[in-house]
Amino acid sequence: MKHFQTYQVFSNMPESLKFLETLSRNMWWCWHIDAIELFRRISPSRWGESVHNPIIFLNGIGREKFEELSENDGFLTHMHRVQNLFNKQVINGYEGGNKGKIAYFSMEFGIHESLPLFAGGLGILAGDHLKAAADIGLPLVGVGLFYKNGYFHQYLNHEGWQQEKFLETNIYNIPLSRAKSACGKELIVSVAGPHGNIHAMVWKIMVGQVPLFLMDTNIDDNPREIRDITSRLYPANAEMRLAQEVLLGIGGMQALKTMGISPDVCHMNEGHCAFYGIERLAQMMSDYNIDLEKARQILPRATVFTTHTPVAAGHDEFPPDMVRSYLAPFEERLGVSVDEIISWGQHKDSPADTSISMFVLALQMAEHCNGVSRLHGKVARKMWKYVWPKIPETEIPISHITNGIHIPSWISIDNAILLERYIGPEWYVKPLDRREGERINEIYDEELWRAHEMAKTRLMRVSRQCMARQHKERNAAKSLVQEAESVLDQDALTIAFARRFATYKRGTLLFSDPERFKSILTSKKYPVQFVFAGKAHPRDDAGKELIKSVVQFADTPELRHKIIFLEDYNIDMGRYLTQGADVWLNTPRRPFEACGTSGMKAAINGVLNLSILDGWWCEGYSKKTGWKIGDGEEFEDSEYQDHIESQALYNLLENEVIPRFYDRKEGNMPVRWLKMMKASMEMAIVNFSARRMVNKYNDQFYDISAKKYKKLLLNGGEGAKELALLQSRLENKWEEIWLESPVRNAAGPSRVGDTFDVTALVHLGEIKPDEINVELFFGKLKSWELISGKKVTPMTVKEDYKDGKYLYTCTLDCTAPGRYGFTARVIPSGDTLTRFTPGLIAWA
Repeated sequence: MKHFQTYQVFSNMPESLKFLETLSRNMWWCWHIDAIELFRRISPSRWGESVHNPIIFLNGIGREKFEELSENDGFLTHMHRVQNLFNKQVINGYEGGNKGKIAYFSMEFGIHESLPLFAGGLGILAGDHLKAAADIGLPLVGVGLFYKNGYFHQYLNHEGWQQEKFLETNIYNIPLSRAKSACGKELIVSVAGPHGNIHAMVWKIMVGQVPLFLMDTNIDDNPREIRDITSRLYPANAEMRLAQEVLLGIGGMQALKTMGISPDVCHMNEGHCAFYGIERLAQMMSDYNIDLEKARQILPRATVFTTHTPVAAGHDEFPPDMVRSYLAPFEERLGVSVDEIISWGQHKDSPADTSISMFVLALQMAEHCNGVSRLHGKVARKMWKYVWPKIPETEIPISHITNGIHIPSWISIDNAILLERYIGPEWYVKPLDRREGERINEIYDEELWRAHEMAKTRLMRVSRQCMARQHKERNAAKSLVQEAESVLDQDALTIAFARRFATYKRGTLLFSDPERFKSILTSKKYPVQFVFAGKAHPRDDAGKELIKSVVQFADTPELRHKIIFLEDYNIDMGRYLTQGADVWLNTPRRPFEACGTSGMKAAINGVLNLSILDGWWCEGYSKKTGWKIGDGEEFEDSEYQDHIESQALYNLLENEVIPRFYDRKEGNMPVRWLKMMKASMEMAIVNFSARRMVNKYNDQFYDISAKKYKKLLLNGGEGAKELALLQSRLENKWEEIWLESPVRNAAGPSRVGDTFDVTALVHLGEIKPDEINVELFFGKLKSWELISGKKVTPMTVKEDYKDGKYLYTCTLDCTAPGRYGFTARVIPSGDTLTRFTPGLIAWA
């Protein structure tokens, strides 16, 4: 076959419409309704056919249509309105431009359905993070990989078994441009690999004024096996996965440096990014002429690490021999052996052949580590407490910042119009306070119900189109295709279950009692219907079995109009479901749902959540906003748990959810249901926006880390040197510390309102009192060896007995009756990183 040279031809439009091309090449358009409507206005049918991709869309518009638009005053007025907002928020959005002071690393980014760079919730969260950063003017850049074939597309065979196909992305149909080095040359980065260097070009996509840099190994300089490294997201092959993570972390930092971007703070979105820290150490040593000890003090204080999953399989581990060749260049650059570097990703005192844990490596690289909901923070502390031996679980230095969603990206157009009318035209520009959120209650029931009905109509239409297409692709009988074109009932209670099909998410909990479920589905008095969607991981046969069982159950002739499964769940489908369903069902096995942001997307649209108390719903639930399945119990016996919670689910549906929806005593609208819709919208919009989330990251982590980073680099890293010397001194001398049991100065029981002193004799050896904190650890006794609701109060030196021996004291207040216990401990003084150095704690 002949080899053809290629070239690309784009549409030619009048000069007066050139802004349309500019707009199509910045993802800003995808969360601004007026911009979306501008494209749709040109040709609604073509806009849908283009899968909402403005580049494909504009290339399909003829010259005559463009000429017509250029003379249409109404269209030009609309375009200029969008252009003025674009100029305000993007062109003039940052004073002095985005300097990239925060670098956000992620394996995937879910920005829009036209950019296939994501697999699921982790990527959607990353995309929302970038959008929110753009909205608030945060000087942030994204760093990821460009996947030629993206994540798989799902289709089902006749039996309902999931099949996967990978489609190649046409780079000319997405808003890519080549990233340039600081001297203006097209950028190529190189990292060491087991078979030679891995070269990658770097693409740039603009998300507002936030650039997203994506590395791509599909270049001629690489042999085929290396070109395929960035072919697919989350490949099954462990060596390919490792190569991706090395390229993301090490290559990502190299790319930033070559572009002249020197971030103060780096944020790792999951442990996949942890190799970034090794490259950043080497860069700091070279750029600032400091040694490794100083660099290792600075790096974690300038790094944030967010973990997203309490499921062990979500944390990658690699055998040391697989990693060595990638780390070999760092022996010279860091001045330590590869074995030493590998040990940073191993638990202390582990054998040398222990796999390197990307989670543990990430912990070593970051002072600030957080889970993504309050419950997940607690679960993560329990899961990883072994990294900090002798530290009480409640004090493990893993905090939480609950995820949020980028509201303009997920709210329906009809609800957005209502919020603009009742709250103000810039309701989405800043997080709403409680007072502003309460204005949602002022929306007339008729208006809100009409908006919901419009979203539901769109869901019905899209569901029918999808079902008909699915049947055609399986060569189903014409009668089945025709039947699929009329599935679902606009007026019936519609419950959606859409998420990844993993066993812990229990997608078939509803099917635990098939006959009872059928009786709910076939009720003539209260019609109920279910829409399922979601993918299983290609290697997860158990997840595929769940999908198969849903599809086969739904294929029962009397249920075909009542329960459907939509293939190839993606952002676009997720938008229709979270806007148009009546109820959002979530049935994870607690506590394995880290957050679960799809429920937030439903809530902002007035779709009521019916969920296990897990993830975000522990914080979002109230009787006013939805329903809880169970009371947050955790069971040892999973089968028993499934039985208990499936019965609770049926009871809720039969006794509360369905009757509430069909309670139409006051006309044709469910007034009590609408009251819950408003409460749900207020709760989610006020408390769970991505703006609120990103502001918290900035206030709690980014700002503090940036200040530490700059301070520690002053005077050749003098502050970092002091920290390194202190840590070395503490680690070498810590064994000299011991405490005698603390003693209270009052005998017998006390009464509420009493106070008493506690003293403890502490032997510090050569360590000085200002290098440590002595604390009294106390609280109510749960058992003779367990304190519940612990409290810590500092103790001060009362007397210096010389030779490293000190008497410490503090005063305790008796504030509540009960049986209490106390003891004393010594920990290092300083910031979080110093205080919780693994192994540096001594108890009486």
